[in-house]
This record gives sequence, C-alpha cells and structure tokens, in this order.
Amino acid sequence: MDVRKLAHDVQDFVVAFRRDLHMHPEPSMEEFRTTDQICKALDEMGVSYRRIDPTGVIAEVQGSAPGKVVALRGDIDALSIQEKTDLPFMSKNDGFMHACGHDTHAAMLIGAVKVLNGIKDKFSGTVRFIFQPAEEIGKGAVLAVEQGAMKDVSRIFGIHITTMAPVGQISYVYGPSHAAAARYAIKVKGEACHGAAPHAGMDATVAAAALVMNLQTIVSRETPPDEALVVTVGTLNSGSRWNIVSGEAELTGTIRTYSREMHEKMPGILTRMIDNTCGAFRCTGELEYETMTRVSINDEECTRQGAESAKKIQDPELVVLGKPTMGGEDFAEYTFEAPATFFSLGAGGEYPLHSDHMVLDESAFEVGVALYVQCALDALEA
Repeated sequence: MDVRKLAHDVQDFVVAFRRDLHMHPEPSMEEFRTTDQICKALDEMGVSYRRIDPTGVIAEVQGSAPGKVVALRGDIDALSIQEKTDLPFMSKNDGFMHACGHDTHAAMLIGAVKVLNGIKDKFSGTVRFIFQPAEEIGKGAVLAVEQGAMKDVSRIFGIHITTMAPVGQISYVYGPSHAAAARYAIKVKGEACHGAAPHAGMDATVAAAALVMNLQTIVSRETPPDEALVVTVGTLNSGSRWNIVSGEAELTGTIRTYSREMHEKMPGILTRMIDNTCGAFRCTGELEYETMTRVSINDEECTRQGAESAKKIQDPELVVLGKPTMGGEDFAEYTFEAPATFFSLGAGGEYPLHSDHMVLDESAFEVGVALYVQCALDALEA
C-alpha cells in the first residue's frame, strides 16, 4: 500500500480545510465553529464520532475485523495574536490567529481520517481520532481523557508542525520530549514605612530581591547537574512611591523540568525557600502554584516503531533524532495513559511559531497525513 500516494490524493482537501480554519481561529474552550466544521467533514465521510464537551471531537474508523485501538491526536485551538501576514486566507477574527499551527494539525488529522476510512477494509482494529481543544491553556487533553478518549488505546501518536525547519523533516526523541510547565506567583508581605526610617518597617522589596537570587539555587544546589531544570522569575512588582519602603511585593514566573519526581516536589521546595528567605527579613510569603502541563515522555518501543513508520513515507535522511524542548505540551496527559510518541514536522518559513508573521509551506501537510496513517497501520499490526 502506497500511503504517501494516498496522502497526496487528499492534499487539496487538507489544504482547503486548513485554510478555512485559519480564517476562523477560535480561542481555547471556544472552538465551536471549528468543532462544527470537523463534524461536517466527518458526516460527509460517513465516519462515526462524538463531541467532547464543550468543544472538540472524538471520531473512529473501524477496520474489517476487531483488533487493537490506536489513537491519533491533533489540537484545534488558536492564540490571542493579531495576524500580520498578507495571506489571502488570513484570520478574519480580530485579535486571534492560528500562530501555533493547530489549524494544520486538525487538517492533517481530518486528512488521515479520509485516507483510513477509504481503506478500512484493508486493516483490522480501530483508529481513534482525537480533535482536541484547549492545548494552549493546558486543559484540553485532561478533558479528552476524562471523557473517554484513551479508553482501550494501545498506542497514541501526535504531530506538531514547526516552522524554520526543513519542509517535510520528521524529528522524534526517546524519553522526555516536552517539559512539565508550571506557573507560580509569590506574594511577599512586610510593613510599609517612610524611606528615611527603614528600620521602622519590614521591606518587602528586599525580601523579594533575595528570593529572586535564592530561587536560582534550586537549580544550582538542589538539582543534579545532569538533570535539566528552569526556574524563571518573569515579573517582580513592588512599591508605590520613591520614598516609601514597600510593604508588599509580588513575583511571578515559570518552572520547567523533565523529571516527574522534581515536578511533584517543586511546590514543597518553593514553599520552604519562600518561608526561610522572607523570614530572614521579617516578612512573610504566600505561594500560588499552578501546573500547566506534566512531563511528556515518548515510550521507547512506540517511538522506535514510529521512526520506522516515518521512514516508510519519507526520505530516511529527513527522519532525524531531535532534541527535547523545555516548552510545555499537554499531549503529556496521553503519555500517562498508553505508550505514546510525539513528532515534530518541519514546514519551512522565516518566522517562528507564535509569531504574528508566521507562514508555513503547505506541502508539508502531505507528509503529516502520511505519517499519521502509516503510524496507525503499523501500530495496529504491532
């Protein structure tokens, strides 16, 4: 079976579908039109599906006989960015843009549905398609799992398109592919006083400044040198006037790690650091901690199979071992449910993802569709 040719045959359909979604980007948890368009296409193919509440779709194509269940995932939400390209199909929704390429993920996945539905008499088992909402806010995968997306799934595959990489290049990694991502806010409370008599108060600015420095020792003194960890302070706000010692300060930032153990321990480590540092300056501190995504780990055997599948539909020289990223990806939730692999697909372009000028080469879609299909077929036979 020439999967690459099958993907080529649906390329025009995929491009048209993607351009429609690109013109009508919708924010996380509000992808109502996008969901309707996916359902409309599935209806036209005669493919069974059910909606995720409130947005998103889970569809299935049944093969000629019972067998394994393999899942394919594509996310569908857009970003709150004003598009500044000159594309003829640029966003019509003011303030929103598919700058992360989720329109392409949805389009490639619907293309894979079309291909697999056309050859369902040639394989056994079930392919499940997860059109997932709200990846950008890290809530969609949890929602999909809670509503049965991963029931009985033996393997799952995902693709993220990327710009500024060779068109059609497929990269993969073994083990952690995306870091756990969390955001934190620390409120430091002291006691304001006149700047000419600092001894009369408790300086929240000094305590906050000490926290900025001390937090970095979590990386340098509490983490093994061969384990990657990022502790970033993004903002520090303190004070109301030039001649007043501040009574309140706030820091916000992000934590990134590939270690599931460190991810679980981090709130406790931060609390200890806050209590001891603030206490040294007679201040107090309160922590607000929110997990955005967990660590996404590619299963070794699933990834080995995925890499071999990729080489069947693409020049092996364009199938490469990549590097993990500290970026978060809520595909991580699926990796806790079944063996999983997440690929990166190059699509050229001069600007990075999340840029208001992001433009990519649509010829990459054929590779993405073929990769989805080949991975599913091989996983059903594994």
